[in-house]
Amino acid sequence: MTIRSYTELSQLGSLEERFAYLQLNGTVGDPTFDDMRWLNQRFYTSRTWRNLRDEVIARDYGFDLGAHDVTVRGDPRIHHMNPITVEDITEGTENLLSLEYLITTSLNTHNAIHYGDERQLPRPFVERRPGDHVPWKKGTIDLDALRAADDAIRRRQTPGR
Repeated sequence: MTIRSYTELSQLGSLEERFAYLQLNGTVGDPTFDDMRWLNQRFYTSRTWRNLRDEVIARDYGFDLGAHDVTVRGDPRIHHMNPITVEDITEGTENLLSLEYLITTSLNTHNAIHYGDERQLPRPFVERRPGDHVPWKKGTIDLDALRAADDAIRRRQTPGR
């Protein structure tokens, strides 16, 4: 199994490159902790995890996958770069608790890493400009031609002309 690390991840520039490095290609419904799910949930509600989570978010400045041009909108998630196991939790392994194996993500990015693809990643913000929602102001519709066609239709529909 490939061990993913924050040190390696931070060498990658874009969100897409970082996503490709972390992508797991899982399937929704695949068992993870089976009947030990309670153990996983106990860990994620512990003070240890909450404190560690805050450290990760602060280190990443709230950026999605630590990419400095993509801010997490909404509640940030913390992703274990290497899937955790029951043994990681019961033994408190480095994989579970080291900042080197954790990264801040948005919910969409986290779901994409586990089960999706790059289409789920956040899209760059496009600043709105006056008239950008009005297609005929962009020159995509010839208003004169449209008026002429409309007049021609009206002339054919009006009796006695």
